[in-house]
Amino acid sequence: MATTLRTWSGLISALLAGSDLTAADAGWAMDQLVMGEVSPAQISGFLIALRAKGETAEEIAGLASVLRSHATPVRIAGPFVDIVGTGGDRTGAVNISTMAAVVVAATGVTVVKHGGRAASSTAGGSADLVEHLGVPLDLTAVEAARSAAAVGITYLFAPRFNPALHHVAVVRRELAVPTAFNVLGPLINPADPSCQLVGVADPRMLPVIAGALATRGGSALVVGGDDGLDKLTTTGLSRVWVVHAGSASQVVFDPRSLGLAPVSLAELRGGDAAFNARVLRGVVDGQLGPVRDVVLLNAAAALVTLELGRGVLLEQMAECLERCREAVDSGRAAATLQRWARGVL
Repeated sequence: MATTLRTWSGLISALLAGSDLTAADAGWAMDQLVMGEVSPAQISGFLIALRAKGETAEEIAGLASVLRSHATPVRIAGPFVDIVGTGGDRTGAVNISTMAAVVVAATGVTVVKHGGRAASSTAGGSADLVEHLGVPLDLTAVEAARSAAAVGITYLFAPRFNPALHHVAVVRRELAVPTAFNVLGPLINPADPSCQLVGVADPRMLPVIAGALATRGGSALVVGGDDGLDKLTTTGLSRVWVVHAGSASQVVFDPRSLGLAPVSLAELRGGDAAFNARVLRGVVDGQLGPVRDVVLLNAAAALVTLELGRGVLLEQMAECLERCREAVDSGRAAATLQRWARGVL
């Protein structure tokens, strides 16, 4: 059942009754939120009612579409990818997405990474690591595009490019429970990438995010480890939703199929930004071990999103994994990190 009641009491009542919203109604709600025309009580009621009912792909797509329309646009030339996770997996793992982004850039594929600071992680968010490396978080849209062209990688700090998020920041902190905003981050990259690797910590949300991405077209792998990691994991199996040509389908991925031996989650654990920066430098300098393996695996998956529909997924993963290994072993990943950290534009 869908609602078309464009009032807060109407939307919240419908959600409490278990009714799903249309994308248009969800978009109306988001538009009101980002314009600052909603009270904290209404925001709280809407987010909690939506969470209690369970978000649908259509609702998430509607929320994300409007939020993205309010973002500062970033124009990037040529094909590019985003590697991003919802966060919130509470595994304490190192910043796998950011590390994989450097490797992907070293293969010659441009990465436009969108992210922010950690809300509840001892390992910190992507922004914490990027900032520690010396990459500025206050780039303008033009400067971000220039970085992508010069280095092959750029970082879009979510609060800078999505200023409307501040309207719900206080409510989210005070609620201290997951809401739809916890999964919207990967869907609101202001550069609007057509290829993405999206990690999702909550298993329930994997098909929802995949469905929302399918409505936009483009290609994506939406992944989550059975260990709770919001990435492709090397501790065991991962659930993968393949999004291509407007549809989404699920497969199960076993890292052993690519010759990667299972490891413990403790072997992937990170620390603060300084610790994670040292780990990243070790990876790009060719240090072998569990972190290198999981980083290369996720970098390979990101490359595959550019090739979906053109071959067998596992074969593509194997080929891209070799490309990523070579990018590290050749020294190109270390050079890419050095140029990015120096702010070469």
